[in-house]
Amino acid sequence: MSVTNEYVTGLDREYVFHSWSTQGALNPLVIAGGKGCTVWDYEGKQYLDFSSQLINTNLGHQHPAVISAIQEQAGTLTTVAPATANHMRGEAAKRIIEQSPKGFRKVFFTNGGADANENAIRMARLFTGRDKVLSAYRSYHGNTGSAIVATGDARRVPNEYARGHVHFFTPYLYRTEFNAQTEAEETERALRHLRRIIESEGAGSIAAILLESLPGTAGVLLPPAAYMKGVRELANEFGILLILDEVMSGFGRTGKWFALEHYEIIPDLVTFAKGVNSGYVPVGGVIISEQLCAYFDTRFFPGGLTYSGHPLAMASVVASIDAMRSEGVVENALEIGATQLGPRLRELQERHASIGEVRGVGVFWALEFVTHRETRAPVPADKMQALKAKLMERGLLPFVVENRIHVAPPCVVTAEEVDAGVAILDEVIGSVLG
Repeated sequence: MSVTNEYVTGLDREYVFHSWSTQGALNPLVIAGGKGCTVWDYEGKQYLDFSSQLINTNLGHQHPAVISAIQEQAGTLTTVAPATANHMRGEAAKRIIEQSPKGFRKVFFTNGGADANENAIRMARLFTGRDKVLSAYRSYHGNTGSAIVATGDARRVPNEYARGHVHFFTPYLYRTEFNAQTEAEETERALRHLRRIIESEGAGSIAAILLESLPGTAGVLLPPAAYMKGVRELANEFGILLILDEVMSGFGRTGKWFALEHYEIIPDLVTFAKGVNSGYVPVGGVIISEQLCAYFDTRFFPGGLTYSGHPLAMASVVASIDAMRSEGVVENALEIGATQLGPRLRELQERHASIGEVRGVGVFWALEFVTHRETRAPVPADKMQALKAKLMERGLLPFVVENRIHVAPPCVVTAEEVDAGVAILDEVIGSVLG
């Protein structure tokens, strides 16, 4: 039987229940295959993937070394219980610790980013004997029990079943909550706001502050380094653990192995997923500091997952990190961002009055669209959907959130692919938004 777009769409609409969707209104894009920064459907239409799917295919599609490692592991041992010792699990953890900041010792593997955050929260509560978790309103941490309530955006509201979560505002100068005029003012006032939240909630009741090192879904919001250092100092002052969520920003996305390296701070726990193996096999985890490892050396940890450290996932992690090291993938992301992607996107802003702000680093950028630069009123949803549809028609796969396009190609993207993608953006923004 010859597989077609129509057949795959029919199967999907008949049998598949999609996330974050009204099921009857769906018309999903069909993807048949991919290579590098390009994907295609069964009719041969190609798309330049400027979304890295869900900002996870850092190595691009179908990296041969990772595919080979998965195939080899499948021929050796396809699955094993997490309580056993497994060669690939040990090698994967070793490589992750080698790339982590000093002071980290072990890795707890999960099936993805949401349960990584769940288990980091669990560890923090057990270690401190406290219950509350502070997290940002502009954040996304996953769709499991505590992770979705720790999430700040509106998707948490119909899912608020977990206890002990408190939210606060983080710096976002373009749409300041603090009536600030400068980054320094925004930082100082945001830290004062966080201090008051801690004092008002009772510092002795707070187990952890959970932050994305670089908030992604919320808008690629680069926090000032002084703010992140200030948060670390507040956590130290009040005996609160600091958990940094690197699920979207880790493993090369910002031109560093971890986005936290931009701020020169060390958290107590780091969560990861996505880019660690480009999503080829579901995997995530928690990178655990020496202090917490020592605590659990003599205390029971009441958590676990059947597929924790799954051999196929571990083989893909080992091959991915080895490939990123040998091929200079992280360095490429930093260079492309600084010399190609960032400058080209800022040129777009100069040509299009609808782009209110451009922000980003590495291969992690956002274009924020406004109807007027003075009022900064967001471009409405129907216009953004028209923009998305036109971009896909022209062969560019975008990541559109509210009034933003998040520009996040794989870390292996070339200057020529940046040129091609930005040219499509330029044309479509002009035709749709004027």
